[in-house]
Amino acid sequence: MVLTDKQPTTAPLRAGAAASAAPRSFGAVVKAYVALTKPRIIELLLITTLPVMFMAARGLPPLWTAVSTLVFGTLSAGSANALNCYIDRDIDAAMRRTRRRPLAREQVPPGNALIFGVVLGVLSTLGLGFAVNWLAAGLSLAANLFYVFVYSMLLKRRTPQNVVWGGIAGCMPVLIGWAGITGDVGWAPVVLFGVVFFWTPPHTWTLAMRYKEDYAAANVPMLPVVATERRVVLESLAYTWATVLCSLLLWPVAHTTLLYPAVAAVLGGACLWEVYRLLGRVKAGKTGVDLRPMRFFHWSNAYLALLFLTVAIDSMLV
Repeated sequence: MVLTDKQPTTAPLRAGAAASAAPRSFGAVVKAYVALTKPRIIELLLITTLPVMFMAARGLPPLWTAVSTLVFGTLSAGSANALNCYIDRDIDAAMRRTRRRPLAREQVPPGNALIFGVVLGVLSTLGLGFAVNWLAAGLSLAANLFYVFVYSMLLKRRTPQNVVWGGIAGCMPVLIGWAGITGDVGWAPVVLFGVVFFWTPPHTWTLAMRYKEDYAAANVPMLPVVATERRVVLESLAYTWATVLCSLLLWPVAHTTLLYPAVAAVLGGACLWEVYRLLGRVKAGKTGVDLRPMRFFHWSNAYLALLFLTVAIDSMLV
């Protein structure tokens, strides 16, 4: 599926593009390249990486290994995001939510963004390989390639299941963090991989419900664009239940203390409560912004951060 208009011609956008063509300071250029890496998304990935390293080490992980994994993992995620910006530059220019990204505003030439993304990917893979281990490096490279070629180039514009299977790339940091400490992959990180896998669709779909018109304008078949709001909420409910049940499975698999299942149950219950409230608003006939889907979106962010923080704390108590 391709866009019908890859170069939006709205007056505000033309004005912004013209302004961005003017000479800019070194700081502005650096800021534009940093923006290509989508730092806010990277923060979420790091939230899932470091606690798993605590769990793998059964306490504080070695400082050098932890820092190296986080630094080169950041470069790897930045590489994938920069390459995604290059591939999706037409989509970003068509959507209000993403029109201020560097390529949409012509702050960075597309060719430069492509080179920047590839260089970050090479540096991150070599850095993880030499500073941590080659299993962590291989998993990181696999996540990068999957996000770029499978999600960005194959799935995103073709199927409403794009974020379900494309979300696999976002699950990989838990395996990378574990491999960075142990040199292998065990069942505990696989369970947490499952948590992030099931968590991703409802998290993303509720955001897409809020920006449904954006995705429709860009011809991206996100589920809220092609399905009814009721169906989106029901599928989000199913995935949220799967997330909560998978999170509780970590207790027997990783032999955690009672702290983890207690907190996971409370967090999961609160998350389910919020999605059931969303379903209630759908049944009451509310639609669009009146559904308040961003309430669940923001809570799901807090849920994942607090759950993985609990993983780290619990690992210190074992």
